[in-house]
Amino acid sequence: MTADDVIKAVRDLPSLPAVVSELLASIDQEDLDSHALANKITLDQALTAKTLRLANSSFYGMPSKVNTIHQAVSVLGFHSIRTLVTACAVTGSFPAAPASGLDFPAFWRHAVASAVCARVLAPYCRLNPDTAFTAGLLHDLGTLVLATRFPLQYREVVDYQRQHDCLSVIAQRAVFGTDHAAVGSALAAHWKFPVAIQTAVAGHHELPPPAPPGTPLPLATLIHLANALAHALDLTGQEDDQAPPLSLDAWQALDLSTVACTRVFHDTEQLYNDMCQMLTP
Repeated sequence: MTADDVIKAVRDLPSLPAVVSELLASIDQEDLDSHALANKITLDQALTAKTLRLANSSFYGMPSKVNTIHQAVSVLGFHSIRTLVTACAVTGSFPAAPASGLDFPAFWRHAVASAVCARVLAPYCRLNPDTAFTAGLLHDLGTLVLATRFPLQYREVVDYQRQHDCLSVIAQRAVFGTDHAAVGSALAAHWKFPVAIQTAVAGHHELPPPAPPGTPLPLATLIHLANALAHALDLTGQEDDQAPPLSLDAWQALDLSTVACTRVFHDTEQLYNDMCQMLTP
């Protein structure tokens, strides 16, 4: 098997629901007809049910129950609804593949942990929290492509990782000749995610270059930090979980005080517990 075989498998994956593609394409647009998009969301009953369940979760703390997508848009705002719909659609796109040896519940717990951590850190990077959440949730999707499309080969990845006590990205390269970051970036392009999210998915295991003083940190740098922090906080509860290398320059660029750092850790853990109950399969 070659890396080209893996990328071909990405191109063979079905497209996301049309409304999700439209929502993702609108991330940088402000002049949207949210009423029309809400109407499109309601055409997908399963997506609507999941989105309303999330909108009514303690994560958002609504004072009264939200019964329709239109209500949810008016109360939560279009950006939050777009994030929820995307999350619901993506988490339902990959059924578990037991033969692969991948711990799917742990995978999704880490995805949610990274998403929440990215959302909490976003204001310190001067980035949109909803975009950050979406990118954090999607950053490891390449792993699902490898595990669901090539389950027997992915079993070799799991065995290699145990034998060599290494990060999954190292084991994937040994078995497939590529890794989940590259595969995930190809999937993000196939699903027409915004370029910023494609770049964040592709580069979350790389040490980002220092950002010029006084400028917002790139989304890719934020996801690099969120991924490492989610592992370091051990939110998934995996005994053999390893934290990947963290860019000291990127962490220092956040310029977090001790109080802010404590708040980030607390808020991440609190929001993770709320959202994990809603999003993990």
